[in-house]
Amino acid sequence: MEIGVTTFVETTPDVKTGEVISHAQRIREVVEEIVLADQVGLDVFGVGEHHREDFACSAPTVLLAAAAARTEHIKLTSAVSVLSSDDPVRLYQQFATIDAISNGRAEIMAGRGSFIESFPLFGYDLQDYNELFDEKLELLLKINESEKVTWNGKHRPSIPNLGVYPRPEQDKLPIWIASGGTPQSAARAGMLGLPLVLAIIGGSPLQFAPIVELYKRAAEQAGHDVAKLKIASHSHGFVGETTAEAKDKFFPSTAQVMNVLGKERGWAPYTRETFDAASTLEGALYVGDAETVAEKIIFLRKNVGVERFMLHVPVGSMPHEEVLSAIELLGIKVAPIVKAEIARWEAE
Repeated sequence: MEIGVTTFVETTPDVKTGEVISHAQRIREVVEEIVLADQVGLDVFGVGEHHREDFACSAPTVLLAAAAARTEHIKLTSAVSVLSSDDPVRLYQQFATIDAISNGRAEIMAGRGSFIESFPLFGYDLQDYNELFDEKLELLLKINESEKVTWNGKHRPSIPNLGVYPRPEQDKLPIWIASGGTPQSAARAGMLGLPLVLAIIGGSPLQFAPIVELYKRAAEQAGHDVAKLKIASHSHGFVGETTAEAKDKFFPSTAQVMNVLGKERGWAPYTRETFDAASTLEGALYVGDAETVAEKIIFLRKNVGVERFMLHVPVGSMPHEEVLSAIELLGIKVAPIVKAEIARWEAE
């Protein structure tokens, strides 16, 4: 079982002061967070890609490269790369470079992205939303398989038997498919034999168990060895010294972000009652002391089957020292509890 962290490098207003830190400061903070995650033994760190004012990182590969040079063991991934509006050749080259700097620790998490700002920014039509992703994923996988590439498509110039360099330190870059949990995306990942990341950020994680089963059936029907496929989850959360402290620290910025996005997307108001309900054992928020968060991760493993859990922290803007504390507790307290318990019951 792998335990890690994801971040969207947010720069929302401080809930108490209204101040907004600079993009540059938040980017530097995230590099420090990745270095700490490596030091406390976490397995993976993912950085999201966004193209709007309240998120500082539009170029995760650059940030991950900076962290690669300062870490030794932790895997480094996007969370996600918005493949539909990117160029698969450049994306592959950038991650192959991170793989060289990190001595083989780079991964790509490819997705459509739940935010759409990158489409008009890079000149893409939203009506091609699904077609762009399918075509570019096909090319990315082809590059990963072969040094020389011949390819023709609709949304990018053709490639006539050309080499793509550098090649990674690993034999192939791990390429994960990120999904919000739609049956179609899970089935596609299964048919392609690619590892699957589920964004479990609402409702009950138990609702994702049928999606995992669909993914496995699709993989098996396509002739892939299901035992070799990996399933990960990404969920909002925060670890504190006590559960009460964790909730009180994590709620304000979470509610602020959820209500801003809720106005954009027509969601119901996000309240403390909503927050507390999601923090229960079967809810999608992983907030509490180390034992509480560990119990929820073990519950998720037993009932959904994930082999990698990534805690998304912070949601919104929180004091940097609080984020560092949560990462430290995740690494030195939560992860050992989870791994020991899973090893115990899997050995029975």
